[in-house]
Amino acid sequence: MSKTNPGNFFEDFRIGQVIEHATPRTVTSGDRALYTALYPSRFALPSSDEFAAASGLSPAPVEELIGFHVAFGKTVPDISLNAVANLGYAECRFHQPVRPGDTLRASSEVIGLKQNSNGKTGVVYVRSTATNQRGEIAIDWARWVMVRKADVDAPAPETVVPDLADAVAPEDLIVPAGLDFTGYDFAAAGEPHRFGDYEVGEKIDHVDGVTLTDAEHMLATRLWQNTAKVHFNTEARDDGRRLIYGGHIISLARALQFNGLANAAMVAAINAGAHTAPAFAGDTVYAWSEVLDKAETSAPGVGALRVRLVATKGRDESTTLRGDDGKYADGVLLDLDTWVLCPI
Repeated sequence: MSKTNPGNFFEDFRIGQVIEHATPRTVTSGDRALYTALYPSRFALPSSDEFAAASGLSPAPVEELIGFHVAFGKTVPDISLNAVANLGYAECRFHQPVRPGDTLRASSEVIGLKQNSNGKTGVVYVRSTATNQRGEIAIDWARWVMVRKADVDAPAPETVVPDLADAVAPEDLIVPAGLDFTGYDFAAAGEPHRFGDYEVGEKIDHVDGVTLTDAEHMLATRLWQNTAKVHFNTEARDDGRRLIYGGHIISLARALQFNGLANAAMVAAINAGAHTAPAFAGDTVYAWSEVLDKAETSAPGVGALRVRLVATKGRDESTTLRGDDGKYADGVLLDLDTWVLCPI
């Protein structure tokens, strides 16, 4: 009997199945350094221990997406090793700041299954939870992924599509204990814009672009211990190209968001997200944001902006999301709906 693991295929999943994922991962200051080397991130709070301490968080947490990528990577060998593509996210909340020295482990529950009409693949919906070494929930989220079938003749399961919220309600956002922006250092942060300066419906072009390379994306994907074959093995796709990990696009777009939203200091939630088109080495990624909503929080000096973050392949100064037919416009790679915390 083989001792190797071929990963789960669509027909291996069952509604209510709970999977405890292997390889707990301790986050280190090296992860922060590599993240900054991979992405042009300049947000002050995760960059400076002094800035974080002045905001009530000491020591400084790492970027929220570091914790998300680490936790996400834990789920890949069991959920999406045989994936065609990761399709979307919902109901993601960041419960606890992740700091160097924290150890994350993850588990997932299968909450939905839907076989595709071609009979060769299906969509698996899971709710995943990452906990730290104290047993506290650090992050939880739902996602759905298209997974291959090993046996195309395996019977289709009963279709179950979970009812997921369109957005995390403002009152359900979790603001880190101690966070206080009443003494926020706007000069150190890099921009003067605060909560009251943003209007619902406002669109912000983040101007800068980054050209994707295979080397950087594969380094990032290995850093998060994401083992999905399509990111590494050119024989795993019919077109012979490595698919850029969707999380790589998320972090690039978030880093580009600094220009115009430098004071969106922390990500509190991901309401929804979709990888709307594949990305490959050689593509140049740009980003723009749209303010969807605003809410005050109970933390001193802290407001929440609901911001849609869109990544595009190539320059699109019109900031168009969808065409007249309702479909995503050509070149849109990512549509990410988030809540971010900023000074009032």
